[in-house]
Amino acid sequence: MTFRAIFTAVIIATALLVVVLLVNRQRPVQHTQQPTAALIRASGKCAECHEKETGAIVHEYSTSGHAKANITCLDCHQPQGNQTPVEHRGFTIAENLTALNCTQCHAEQYGQFLRSRHAAPAWAAVAGSEDFTPEQIEYAETYHPGTVKRPHNKLALLEGPAAIQSGCASCHDVGKPNPDGSIGTCTACHARHAASVELARLPQTCGQCHMGPDHSQIEIYNESKHGVLFNQQRPHMNMTAKPGTLTTNDMPVPTCATCHMSGLNNLKATHDTTERLSFFLYAPVSQKRSHYVRGQANMKEVCNQCHTQSHTDKFYAEAEAVVYETNEKIGKAQALMSDLKEEGLLDHPPFSQEIDFAYFDMWHYYGRTAKHGAFMGGADFVQWHGNYELLHYQVKLDKYAKELRKAKAHEQASE
Repeated sequence: MTFRAIFTAVIIATALLVVVLLVNRQRPVQHTQQPTAALIRASGKCAECHEKETGAIVHEYSTSGHAKANITCLDCHQPQGNQTPVEHRGFTIAENLTALNCTQCHAEQYGQFLRSRHAAPAWAAVAGSEDFTPEQIEYAETYHPGTVKRPHNKLALLEGPAAIQSGCASCHDVGKPNPDGSIGTCTACHARHAASVELARLPQTCGQCHMGPDHSQIEIYNESKHGVLFNQQRPHMNMTAKPGTLTTNDMPVPTCATCHMSGLNNLKATHDTTERLSFFLYAPVSQKRSHYVRGQANMKEVCNQCHTQSHTDKFYAEAEAVVYETNEKIGKAQALMSDLKEEGLLDHPPFSQEIDFAYFDMWHYYGRTAKHGAFMGGADFVQWHGNYELLHYQVKLDKYAKELRKAKAHEQASE
């Protein structure tokens, strides 16, 4: 090899090295100055401190599927997109973790979640639309018209910011928009460091939010045959089965996730909890969803993993009959309130008179309860916590209406 050839090779190699160094300089500092994943696994660097300071999270992580898959703390905690990076004892990590961090591996599930009412509609139900970008509003409104493009919740505003923060937001922030452009948090159902599919399948996890007088699903479930059997058979169930392999041998009794999300016996799994719904049960007067036929078929397919088609069809027919009867009762109350408004008798501020609370309780609590009870097998909730109260509150509304009209007639007579 001639000197000229050697010299040329050295020049080219040097030029390539300079290019590499220049390119590397443009990489984000959180990439160039981070300890490697291999070093974290080998040294246990994160656990070294956190075992002393927050030992529970180290234990939770050690039992998680993430740990079994050799996913390190840094894999989840490194900044994504435009997340704010912070220096943390030699590491550069994201200041706050959001659903965006989970999308590194779970992008499909996040996309399904964005189409659900757990996403933007959940936060808008409390805070209205002002926290969302126009693009986020447009996307959510495509799937759930009118649920995001709305004002602040008037009742929540009357209750005050402390009640909103410690009450409403504790559940509804599952769909709160994040500064990084993502929406919500996966840890509401899966927990941060346990990252548990088992936890997400437990009825108690859903019951953290789906409980109480306005959506008493956990109470209804506990009363139902499904809930009773789950409590009896829980020790024999394989709640940790991977989503793609879950069968009725693993979970012979359904929980909330089984019916609304899971891919039981090779059915399609989803993180869009509205895919298998057929009615807007949350509404005062419940109408069929735009995908009524498909939604009902999807849910019936899940039911038929354990029940015969005839049993499923009978159950649906009976549940829908309750919906239609409830609609009639609430419709009568709606008509009364509309008449009073036209008569100028409801021009007071919202929730400043007893009639406001009576009407709200009637549809928001007892109407919803009756309908949810019918679709979830809670007989007591269909009747005593539902239809009995609907009759009771119609009498109250009639009484308040009579008093308002009497007071107005007296006022007009004295003029």
